[in-house]
Amino acid sequence: MSEKYPIAISPSTRRSFLAAATTAASTARIAASQNTIRIGVIGSGPRGQYLMKQLQKIGGVAFPAVCDVYDLRRNQAAQIAGPGAETYLDHRALLERKDLDAVIVATPDHWHAPITIDALRANLDVYVEKPMVHKPEDGLALVRAARENKRIVQVGMQGRGLPQFTEPKRRYIDTGLIGKTGLVRTWYTSNQGYIQQPPPGMDRKPDGLDWDRWLGPGPKVPWNPNIYFSPYKWLHYDGGMIMGIAIHVIDSAHHWLGLKQPASAVAGGGIHFYNDGRDTPDTVALILEYPQKLTLTFEAECLTAPGLKTTAGVEIRATGGSLWAERYVEKTGWRYTPNPRFSKEPASEGQGGSGSPETILREWLESIKTRQKTTANEVEGYYSSLACYMALEAYRTQDRVKWLPSWEI
Repeated sequence: MSEKYPIAISPSTRRSFLAAATTAASTARIAASQNTIRIGVIGSGPRGQYLMKQLQKIGGVAFPAVCDVYDLRRNQAAQIAGPGAETYLDHRALLERKDLDAVIVATPDHWHAPITIDALRANLDVYVEKPMVHKPEDGLALVRAARENKRIVQVGMQGRGLPQFTEPKRRYIDTGLIGKTGLVRTWYTSNQGYIQQPPPGMDRKPDGLDWDRWLGPGPKVPWNPNIYFSPYKWLHYDGGMIMGIAIHVIDSAHHWLGLKQPASAVAGGGIHFYNDGRDTPDTVALILEYPQKLTLTFEAECLTAPGLKTTAGVEIRATGGSLWAERYVEKTGWRYTPNPRFSKEPASEGQGGSGSPETILREWLESIKTRQKTTANEVEGYYSSLACYMALEAYRTQDRVKWLPSWEI
């Protein structure tokens, strides 16, 4: 095994392979009898550790294995997981275990597709953070792997489980009261992730961090703490605000209205303030046109971060009135304003949620048991990712990007 994964195997990991080879069947039976879902964590930085803690609050899970390219972060995750958790540097070694039911993929975004596909081919169910993929070919390969191996996938697009989106959808959209929608406005402003700075003392790469492995399928560049601690600013590692945060609210619009592939995309913006080496815009606006005779817009900026409170949401303008929802407002998370010409419904509003992924994590665990499709499944993840891909390509090329038949699932 050490020859197969020369950079990935610690002594404890070697022992785990020997143990797994002899006890896999009995361990799996014990887990099943205890109704415990055994989850491996791939990418155990802040987001991965947060998801672990959320799942532990829900209960019914165990974390036998954690994986990260940085020893500090995988050791932190092992502490959260509890006694006996094995640590891995290379995700392929973790996926060889025979005692896992599922994995979390909370790596930097450019690793989402290859690791998720590897996990699906290892017959494991997956919770993968958004965006699920960066490119059409990766998305098609991922959907194919999920289908061929009959796996459950949940994408971390938690808006599909927040009450400010689910309740107005049930009351006004699913009932048809909202009428014909012509315009959907989406936005995500003042996000602090896009101005994040590395902590002091990181000019020299930590000895326990495998930078080449972190770069993976991305461009091979020298150690850059700005990239590692804030990949959101970079095209190849996150895709900037179009891929990184637009997907949240664009997916909420998709969820509300049952949208799939856009017909075309245009985009504009630029680096208007942060001359810090980033190659993605700090201010951006885009337009997506859909075959349903519907126009969706998105706008974002990080110049005001952290000076103003982050705001992100969706507003649809339709014959039946307008419907507005905000991701981070709990007291009044959504509001319906009727158009008296077409609607006799009274104005209404309701509470929102905190933005927690708890609802979709619970659904993922339940789907692992029932084998029923999740709400934020791989097909939904594909179409929402592709909408952002088209917009990013439109920004990059400064041209209109049209949907191609070869992208169809």
